[in-house]
Parts: sequence; structure tokens; C-alpha cells
Amino acid sequence: MLRLFFNRQWWWTTLLVLAAVAVMARLGIWQLDRLAQRQAFNARVTAQQARPALVLDGAALNEDLAAMEYRAVSVSGTYDHSQEVALRNQVRDGQLGVHLLTPLLIAGTNQAILVDRGWVPEEQARPERRAQFAEPGLVTVRGVIRASQSRPDFGGVPDPATAPGERLLTWNMANVERIAQQTNRPLLAAYIQQSPEAAWQGLPARSQPELDLSEGPHLGYAVQWFVFAMVLALGYPRYVWRQSAGARSKASALPYESFVC
Repeated sequence: MLRLFFNRQWWWTTLLVLAAVAVMARLGIWQLDRLAQRQAFNARVTAQQARPALVLDGAALNEDLAAMEYRAVSVSGTYDHSQEVALRNQVRDGQLGVHLLTPLLIAGTNQAILVDRGWVPEEQARPERRAQFAEPGLVTVRGVIRASQSRPDFGGVPDPATAPGERLLTWNMANVERIAQQTNRPLLAAYIQQSPEAAWQGLPARSQPELDLSEGPHLGYAVQWFVFAMVLALGYPRYVWRQSAGARSKASALPYESFVC
């Protein structure tokens, strides 16, 4: 049987089929890996969302906030609007704008945390026009913890490098570590995405992270790839055997046909 698959007629096709089966099986395993990652992410998010809101003061300031991403949080302090930056390419109701990222000096400390205060239209996002969105005095922020983003999403553009002393006012990512380098006060390693409140109807427009906690199509894709691999692995030998059997039948019939002629 092996000689048949690797004879002069079929060896190249057999190698291609084996490679295709291996690739399809690997794609199926990759989809199962993606499913496991999705399940782990969903479990982590669900666990954080089920925890009580973290009050960000005292010992909580030393916690690993990035590991608590999507947990509810509340903190009081005063905004430093002079150090505010914007997150570009944010869309709300089909309109392009930015999110305002503002350091909040935490009450009773010398530490600050970056707060995503929400969306404003792009035409009102220039630094000289942002004063209308200032929130002076002591405020209490309620929202969810978000991890810093150091790499762009697939197809995204990284933020440009900056020279020492240069401030980048508009960012592609909420890269807290880099934003902290141009801020005149220490920032905690994560940031807060402020939640909508009934009492707040103006701009900036608050929003919550849009999370898909389903398992996605990965299991279905994995099954498809494994089925494709199985069909090819079982169908190819049957096809080769039939072709070879047909060739042998024709060959055995040649002497008789020649005699008849």
C-alpha cells in the first residue's frame, strides 16, 4: 500500500495531501487554543465583575490593578486638566471623536490615576476648546479598572516616539506607562474607564467597555478543520486505490483486446 502511494505516479501528490492534512489538523488545534483563551478571559472578567467595587485608597493603592481589569472601582480626588491627553479615533453614534484621559490626584495622597472621562466630538477636542469639559474641585469617580495598552490591536498604529521633554497630546492607545513619562506626577499602572451616571447627561459622554463574553465560533471552526482533515486523509487513499485498480484492469485486458483485433 505504501509503495502505491509513493510510486513514481503518486509520490508528489501524496506529499501534498500529507502536508494539507497536517495544516488542517494544526488549524483545528489552533482554534481549540483560541477557545481555551476565550474561556479563560471570560472566566477572569466574570470573576472580576462579581467582586465588590474597589475603593482606591490606602492599601488598595499598592494592589496590582492591571490584574483586576474590569473590576468596579471608586476613587475621590481632583483632576489635573493641565496634563490631560486625548485618545483618538473613538466613535459614538456614528460620529468621530476622542476620549479624554485626565490624571486624577487621589485625595490624601501624592499619587494619581488616569481616568477616561468619556467621549467628545472631534471638532471640540482641540486643547484650547477642552476647558468647557473641565470638572473642577473634589470629584468621586466610579468606573471599571482598565489595563494599560502597550501594543496596538491588529491593524492598529503604534504611537510615535517622543523626544525628551516633548508631550504627545493625542494618543492611539491608552499606554499609561508612556503617558506617565510626560506627566508631572506619578501615575498608577492602570486607568479607570468612568461609568455612565443618570445625573450626568452632558459631555464627555461616559461609556462602559463593550465585552463579548460568548465563546465565539472557535469550536465550530475547529470541528470543520478536523472534518476536512479526516475527509482528505480517508478519501485520498480510496481515490488512489480506485485509480490504480482501474489501471490494473485496463492493463490485464490489453492482451485479449489485442488478440481480438
